[in-house]
Amino acid sequence: MFASLSDPTLWVALFQIIIINVLLSGDNAVIIALACRSLPPKEQRNAFLIGTVAIVILMTALTSVASILLTIPYVEMVGAVLLLWIGIKLLLPENEDENVSASENFWGAVKTIIIADIVMSLDNVLGMAGAAKGHMGLLFVGMVITIPLILFGSAMLMKLMERFPIIVTIGAGLLGYVAGEMAVEDPALKGHLANAHYLEIALPILGAAIVVIVGKMLAAKHAAASSSTTVPTEG
Repeated sequence: MFASLSDPTLWVALFQIIIINVLLSGDNAVIIALACRSLPPKEQRNAFLIGTVAIVILMTALTSVASILLTIPYVEMVGAVLLLWIGIKLLLPENEDENVSASENFWGAVKTIIIADIVMSLDNVLGMAGAAKGHMGLLFVGMVITIPLILFGSAMLMKLMERFPIIVTIGAGLLGYVAGEMAVEDPALKGHLANAHYLEIALPILGAAIVVIVGKMLAAKHAAASSSTTVPTEG
């Protein structure tokens, strides 16, 4: 524990937390940008803020139990499956049904941001927890400081996505890759990989491939179904 605000170790720990969070916020920025890319500009900003603030609060709480969670078999494998589904879903076209309100789209984006980031951050928070040395207030302050960096990165990615749609596919593939990495680290599977190190490389690549291939196939099927329903019938 740190003695006071004048304790230099406190400021060193805060600096470490900020650096760790900045280095690990790349995939956070990707998921925020992917989830919000179809919202109107005003709702994008609101989703950014609500989603990011919720992440900071939940990650602060999660840090206290992350070390325990990661020792439970199948927790990371369940998270990996969830990330695969989120990655595939992000490649699907937005629901254009008139009955789907803007509010539902907005809160759907916020929910995606929170779920994906919390799942992806399970093992990331351990590094920050180690730097905080059990000081939850310090961890919270460190993450709050990095919010503008995450938001700035997300905003830049969304602009790039508008110009280069391939980035959406790359971002979704990244989620699949992270899902594969999580599965490899699960205690239930890790023991079986001791003599099969190639799987530690193959599973993340497989995860990325599953997201991109399945996502593209479902998107094409959705597009074909949409076009067939809009073709006028001859009377």
